[in-house]
Amino acid sequence: MTTGVMLERLQDWLLHQGLEGTQQDALLLGYCERLVELGVPLYRLHVAQSAFHPKYGGLGFNWFRDKGVSSEEYGYTETPREAWLRSPLYHLLDSGETEFRERLIDSNAESRFPLLNELRANGATDYFAAGVILEKRAPSERIDPLHTPEGVLISWASDGATGFDEADLRLVRASLPQLALALKSASNRRMAGDLLQVYLGRDAGRRVLSGEIQRGSVQQIKAVLCYFDLKDFTALSERTPGPELIAMLNEYFGMAVGVIHGQGGNILKYLGDGILAMFNLDTPEKSAAAALDAAVQMRRGMDRVNTQRRAQGKTVTDVTLALHAGEIFYGNIGAENRLDFTVIGPAVNLTVRLSGLHRSVGRNIILSETVARTADEAGHDLVSLGRYMLRGVSEPQELFTIYEGAGAQ
Repeated sequence: MTTGVMLERLQDWLLHQGLEGTQQDALLLGYCERLVELGVPLYRLHVAQSAFHPKYGGLGFNWFRDKGVSSEEYGYTETPREAWLRSPLYHLLDSGETEFRERLIDSNAESRFPLLNELRANGATDYFAAGVILEKRAPSERIDPLHTPEGVLISWASDGATGFDEADLRLVRASLPQLALALKSASNRRMAGDLLQVYLGRDAGRRVLSGEIQRGSVQQIKAVLCYFDLKDFTALSERTPGPELIAMLNEYFGMAVGVIHGQGGNILKYLGDGILAMFNLDTPEKSAAAALDAAVQMRRGMDRVNTQRRAQGKTVTDVTLALHAGEIFYGNIGAENRLDFTVIGPAVNLTVRLSGLHRSVGRNIILSETVARTADEAGHDLVSLGRYMLRGVSEPQELFTIYEGAGAQ
């Protein structure tokens, strides 16, 4: 097989993976395996790709011939990592060059790049790196290595006796545009999924990405609803500086969301100082049990966070938790040019009303009798609070709380 045919097949394969949206790890595994099959003495491949995510700004992938592919996320930092500043890829961006190569067998002297010394100690003989910018820029526009544009940086390391030969590098260079395009395709799909889940919630994000995007496309489902509401927040907001207030919200919400997700629930809405969530597991009993477990864990989580905040001299507050079960309409509601994936229905309204009864019943965790009846054997001691008339409900409703021992509310 001629080099031209080999290159054409590799390029076609990369384009096909890009059209299919193959994930980065699978794409890079297949790419490296094909290079090795074509006779390229590839020992290691590294890819650094920019990302658009609230928690991290880049992704890294490493392939080793004897280990396969691994990945890592590069979190946002106020100061750049020392390893990045002393890397060949940083030099590539800072110098404005399009390629960088260092033959590790041409000299016994140490490289100025610690990574290359490490690779040579592990048997590498040659190193080649290149970058591709994946957004429109003026040719003369300088790249800031600390604020990189959308693109990919890729390095190839060889452990062949003589490193890479010119045929190897021609194959790598000629297939680089297709590889970068396939990586961009995978990144865009991942970015869309990540951002939709972050801003809409895990379940709603998956539904929207799978095509549930038409106005009025809703499902009627049964779920256990949970309303987490911070107490006396209006008074707190009047006497607490804005940045401190936001930090407090983030700390309480971070704890609550971690608990809800850990129990298989989904965040539906942030309602000012509150969180509306739902549990719709395989059966109503599992949903109710998960909601009760989450309520107990959030109650304890509030105590834990407050203990830490008091020790730091920070403002603290408490929470009310309301649980109710029923049928809800879940889907796309709004205008054609501004949709919201949300829930509506009497069960939603009743859940929020239950939270407002905490002063009347003297408890911070309130369950409707629907939840209590469904979760009868969920392993929690449920105590009746009596029967109450609720606005919009014709008959008195028995309410319950979770008993956790003396002092629990």
